[in-house]
Amino acid sequence: MTDHLPHLDLNLFDDAHAMPRASEHKPRILLLYGSTRERSFSRLLVEEAARLLEHFGAETRVFDPSGLPLPDDVPVDHPKVQELRDLVLWSEGQVWCSPERHGAMSAVFKAQIDWIPLALGAVRPTQGKTLAVMQVCGGSQSFNVVNQLRVLGRWMRMFTLPNQSSVPKAYMEFDEAGRMKPSPFYDRVVDVMEELVKFTLLLRDQKEFLVDRYSERKESAEQLMVRVNQRSI
Repeated sequence: MTDHLPHLDLNLFDDAHAMPRASEHKPRILLLYGSTRERSFSRLLVEEAARLLEHFGAETRVFDPSGLPLPDDVPVDHPKVQELRDLVLWSEGQVWCSPERHGAMSAVFKAQIDWIPLALGAVRPTQGKTLAVMQVCGGSQSFNVVNQLRVLGRWMRMFTLPNQSSVPKAYMEFDEAGRMKPSPFYDRVVDVMEELVKFTLLLRDQKEFLVDRYSERKESAEQLMVRVNQRSI
């Protein structure tokens, strides 16, 4: 039976014992938000999340989507596109937060994800990284956006946390200085960010082990065989 599966790893238990030593640098978290309004509640929620992440010992970067062109509207060497892609490569975990518009994530947010390819050469920029999802609502609480973000995170091959945050009537949850007021909604954000740091610490050094797949090993071996045969002709 195993003769038909030459690339199947039969020693996963042994491999688990050989996993790398834990990294010592702070967890690197990229935060994305989905509005360019002057008083953007998705941005304010992301900034609140970044404060919490830093309190829990993480290093954070917040990407400003203002000036990011529509996907495929400019070459990939556009400065904003390169800034976004560099931050994605730098990150070990991410926070995605979008306002709900017409029952869905905003175009501003989706454009950011559409600029991130599944592969950059031999590197998969998002694969195996942790993800926390949040949304802000103008009215009553909804989960449309976080559900969509979960689908998107799975498509980008990320480990999406079980917990999430949805903030209804967001305009009532922040003070004039842009700080989130104490409330059960704030407590949920704290829970999600704490969980993100924990999961990132647990998974970041095991990424190569966790995402190593039989189908990809098989494909790589077949491509290598083709190149070998081409050279021998």
